[in-house]
Amino acid sequence: MADNDTNSDDGNSAAYWRANLKWLSILLTIWFIVSYGCGILFVEQLNQFKLGGFQLGFWFAQQGSIYVFVILIAVYVRIMNKLDHKYSVKKK
Repeated sequence: MADNDTNSDDGNSAAYWRANLKWLSILLTIWFIVSYGCGILFVEQLNQFKLGGFQLGFWFAQQGSIYVFVILIAVYVRIMNKLDHKYSVKKK
């Protein structure tokens, strides 16, 4: 009977980590697009707009990507709390 519990826990752990890695990949992709894309690749197009008196491309390169990163950390915490609850992960 203990073997069934172990297999069940292994399957639950594997599903938990798959979900974790999926969300981590999504959030890091968003961060990459914002920091590299908006701060470097699309800077000329974004500089046509202003935010707080600064060109938008410059703002993303200097401030925006940091703000997005902090927001993504908060989103990750919320997602992980939901995953912890869904997969019954106990905190030690």
